[in-house]
Amino acid sequence: MPALEVRNVTKRFGKLVAVDGASFAVEPGRITGFIGPNGAGKTTTMRIAATLELPDEGDVLLDGVSVLDDPRAVRRKLGFMPDAYGAYSSTTLWEYLDFYARAYDLAGSVRRRRVEEVLEFTSLSPLREKEMASLSKGLKQRLCLAKTLLHDPSVLILDEPAAGLDPRARVELRELVRALAGMGKAILVSSHILTELAEMCDGIAVIEAGKIKATGSVESITRGLQLAVPIYVRVLEDADRLERALLELPGVERARREGEGVVFDHAGSPESLSTILAGLLTAGLHPIEFTPRAMGLEEVFLSLTEGKMQ
Repeated sequence: MPALEVRNVTKRFGKLVAVDGASFAVEPGRITGFIGPNGAGKTTTMRIAATLELPDEGDVLLDGVSVLDDPRAVRRKLGFMPDAYGAYSSTTLWEYLDFYARAYDLAGSVRRRRVEEVLEFTSLSPLREKEMASLSKGLKQRLCLAKTLLHDPSVLILDEPAAGLDPRARVELRELVRALAGMGKAILVSSHILTELAEMCDGIAVIEAGKIKATGSVESITRGLQLAVPIYVRVLEDADRLERALLELPGVERARREGEGVVFDHAGSPESLSTILAGLLTAGLHPIEFTPRAMGLEEVFLSLTEGKMQ
């Protein structure tokens, strides 16, 4: 059973269809990147999953529990980290976390122990008596994550957690998220920093104009869409003749020089790729390197979306 399952969710605001029949799932112990252009419906979908909005159609299940049938039970399983949250300038980190621990009905020694645990996990223990107003953006994001973890949720929804962070803070946040997935938590995370998601996520869900365009790993989406994969070829000599020979072979869409070799685009089957290699050998060219390059998340995203605004 998926830990988080979005089932045919539709949400309208007047005439605007913000989310249009969205469906995808996140398994326990996996990180799914939720990506799309501005206004695509990411935050609305996340807010519905977090019981902060009601869908007009469809449902969201957390560990099999419906956000419509039992939202209180869902909230006990869910940790939602919004893209912005209230900061209380004269409140210390301990006071802030203690307040929210009380809101989760944690009491006595259990509450104190849990606050200590999340402070330690996010490396904020030395700052426990520091006022929130003095924290950097990166430390505030870590504090928000600590607050999200107080009740030990099995599902985490993180909306733009790395927005505005410096490179070191992004790396630290990424390591925390990976550690949480290693504990078996299902994590849905949105970000406009695609390189960050590519290093963090096990799979992606791409949304545009409220519709889910694709879900799965980058590799499976690339195969399913039959996107052209770049192949780097290098021969012992005569790279110019290599380029000309490649352009004459079936299955080669485009070829261009790169360093001492040639890169060509190929969207065919493995059998087609072997035919290209055989053709080079027949032409008297002897490849010493023939390497497919994995499609990056940015290339897949640009291939799937058109930048539509709602």
